[in-house]
Amino acid sequence: MTTIAERFAAVTAELRAAEIAVGRATGCVRLLAVSKTKPAADVAAAYRWGQRHFGENYLQEALIKQQALSAFAISWHFIGPIQSNKTKPIAQHFAWVHSVDRLKIAERLSEQRPDYLPPLNVCLQVNISGEASKSGVALAELPALVEQVAKLPRLRLRGVMAIPEPQSDYAAQCRPYRSLCSAVQALNLPGLDTLSYGMSGDLRAAVAEGSTLVRIGTALFGERSSLR
Repeated sequence: MTTIAERFAAVTAELRAAEIAVGRATGCVRLLAVSKTKPAADVAAAYRWGQRHFGENYLQEALIKQQALSAFAISWHFIGPIQSNKTKPIAQHFAWVHSVDRLKIAERLSEQRPDYLPPLNVCLQVNISGEASKSGVALAELPALVEQVAKLPRLRLRGVMAIPEPQSDYAAQCRPYRSLCSAVQALNLPGLDTLSYGMSGDLRAAVAEGSTLVRIGTALFGERSSLR
């Protein structure tokens, strides 16, 4: 049976190879381990291997794991859709939120972030492929939302997140990421240092087009379980 340590070693090697292939500095792309539906024991195993950043989609599941792993110095990232009635616990229990797609949600996170915690790192989710089934701000509306969210206290606007329509062709995988990267660069804001995109199926394309953080789940932990 393949262990979590072996999977992490393989994914890390693939990520480093992708960086080298396009002339990027080794280690410039962070690995976010998507641990949704996985038990706390799997997160602990990955932590012992050296992983520190973990992404969760489901709030109640994440809170249970956070309590079980409170002794671990984990940076928890919320990467799922955000309902207005869930913003308070998200603001209280996460270091990062990648799925802010409208001003109302950002305002609530800002208001509900406790003063004793550092500012909440946030990324704006962009619907880069224009899919009706996906959340996210349209690319043309991104500058206005960036300007609004950047003014909010208790938040630190770090960048953008995207989940484009799946493509098997490498060139087709690159195109939406290239557009998003160019749009962020055009904003010319030094604080926007995070491009959160790329998963197992398009890791190479994401790294080639400027990603600074890739979200990997199944390749690290195996097939999803029915924890929820």
